[in-house]
Amino acid sequence: MATTQCLSFRNTAVKNLTAGVDEAGRGALAGPVVAAAVVLDSELDPALFKDSKSISARERDRLFMILLESKSLIGVGVHSHRFVDKLNVLGATMSAMTRAVYRLPVIPHSILIDGNRVPRPLQGSAKAIVKGDATVPEISAASIVAKVTRDRIMTLLGQRFPQYQFAVHKGYATAIHYGALAQWGPCAVHRKTFNLTVQESLF
Repeated sequence: MATTQCLSFRNTAVKNLTAGVDEAGRGALAGPVVAAAVVLDSELDPALFKDSKSISARERDRLFMILLESKSLIGVGVHSHRFVDKLNVLGATMSAMTRAVYRLPVIPHSILIDGNRVPRPLQGSAKAIVKGDATVPEISAASIVAKVTRDRIMTLLGQRFPQYQFAVHKGYATAIHYGALAQWGPCAVHRKTFNLTVQESLF
């Protein structure tokens, strides 16, 4: 199936469309990894979009709604903590990025991916750009979609597991998170492939 998608992807790309791709959650201790692919609406000002890590949660939410209400094209790929444990976090990230691209309603001619790796199914059709989330508007938009989507998932998980305060730290390595782990131990959505003792020693 993946091979068929890849061939279709390469042979039917729409000219003059560029998609940016980024992920959120790769370094978290709990929850999913989420990737997004975005083709910006040509009527939007590209200068609106910044790296999601450099703006406030309120601004991310505002820009997320602008993207949803525009003619921008969006694809999202999500892999659970179980998939991360089964494959590994890098493999799950690459797979989520590929899934996000394939879930776009059209196939872009150009794909720009944040980082230094291109997922194998997209090789030959995509380019990796280090720190692209800070320099390429399409990647910045994708980083916003991925971050907001994952944050909302983690907030919902926080309602299931309130003792961990996922809505506060979104599953990342923070003092609050480590305090909860010390008191309660890991829960069902923590990634077993992370050595929490080693992670804590690096914090």
